[in-house]
Amino acid sequence: MNEAGQEDGRLFPARPLIGVSIAVIRGGRVLLAARANEPMRGVWTLPGGLVEAGETLAAGALRELQEEVGVRAEVVGPSLTPTEIILRDEAGRIRHHYVIHPHAALWRAIEPAPGPEALAVRWARLDEVEGLQTTPGLIDTLREAFSRVGSVEGSEGSV
Repeated sequence: MNEAGQEDGRLFPARPLIGVSIAVIRGGRVLLAARANEPMRGVWTLPGGLVEAGETLAAGALRELQEEVGVRAEVVGPSLTPTEIILRDEAGRIRHHYVIHPHAALWRAIEPAPGPEALAVRWARLDEVEGLQTTPGLIDTLREAFSRVGSVEGSEGSV
């Protein structure tokens, strides 16, 4: 880590960084985590992080899920529509640039608990998420995730 507490290359990156997130759905609710780190500390989002070299997107999403909140899940299908997050400083320089590949998943085991990267965790219905402060594009990602798992989860958690 550098002096600002960021891993090298995350702050003012030379190129976009590849990230993953995972929408874990259980009984018509999605698992959310409040970010513990900047950017967007305290904002509700999906568990996730950067992909490691040699790791598939789905494997990275499942690893990040377990590291952040301890949950085990099963990915449903390929990744969802990517989200780009580009944040600039007051001079217009690119401070952060992430391309996030979200995944839809079904909860399989272990109740979530906040880890070092999550201030809090919660299960929320889609209509509850609309009233929260969230990361950009989250509600569209969640609509796509609920649609993806709807036929798999069946009556147990249909929306």
